[in-house]
Amino acid sequence: MASQPIKPSLAGNATQSQRTSQLGLRYPSNGKTIYHRPLNRSRTQELSQASFAYLFGEMVSYAQKRVTGIQDLEKRLNVQGHPIGLKLFDLLLYREPPRTQTRPLNIIALLQFITTILWRHLFSRPADALEKSSNPDTPDEYMISDNDPLVNQYISVPKEMNQLNCAAFVAGIVEGVCDGAGFPARVTAHSVGKGEEGELWPGKTVFLVKFQPEVVEREAYLPKS
Repeated sequence: MASQPIKPSLAGNATQSQRTSQLGLRYPSNGKTIYHRPLNRSRTQELSQASFAYLFGEMVSYAQKRVTGIQDLEKRLNVQGHPIGLKLFDLLLYREPPRTQTRPLNIIALLQFITTILWRHLFSRPADALEKSSNPDTPDEYMISDNDPLVNQYISVPKEMNQLNCAAFVAGIVEGVCDGAGFPARVTAHSVGKGEEGELWPGKTVFLVKFQPEVVEREAYLPKS
């Protein structure tokens, strides 16, 4: 009697294909992912500073690869923070109470949103100061001051890179918020902890917000409040 080849069972093939598909994206047993959670669920949750310090240190190390200088490194940190600011603007606006859930309609309202709501969300406190440039030639420039930026507390900068300010990452977040709100701007971080003030706040940083010309032109047509 001739022996016949044994055919593999269809059930076995199905199980193998199912295991192969599970090697990619995996879902919890209840079928829900992080996208099913309410946006207000983690409103009051805080992140461990040790976890943040490790994660941000790795981000700086990653951005430091194949850079041509300090400006290039700060630009990479700025680019890393920009998409976070775009998403944070909509999230924080959604979490506001209905009576105050309005988009900023002018520059001052936007900057107040950044120095209070955004800063409290990121650092559990408001920014230390908000000023407008006193130079009549630069009416499009505003300055946000932070006496002790959290992102600089865990970064050891070598002497040959003493001009580096890792708060460029925060500047990218602020720039993303401005772009998301419809107020395109360029935001840069500058260390000003020198002289007598530097003895008290050696890590003081000023975030220079320079709005695009069309933003200032549009502001001139708005009614004075």
